[in-house]
Amino acid sequence: MSYEVENSKERDIRYNRVSSSRFVFYITAGCILAFVLGGCFRLYKQHYKGKPDVEVPGNTKYTPEYK
Repeated sequence: MSYEVENSKERDIRYNRVSSSRFVFYITAGCILAFVLGGCFRLYKQHYKGKPDVEVPGNTKYTPEYK
């Protein structure tokens, strides 16, 4: 009976410190990766969102147009 209890404790994440820390590490790494990729996608999406038409004064162009 005690062998079954010890064996189940080895597989249980609450009793096995190595498995639980590995699990927490992978969850943390996955969350960080998801936030980084989500932020990059949002920046990409907003960069190509409609750009406003800006009227450039004629005297500030590469070849200025004076009156």
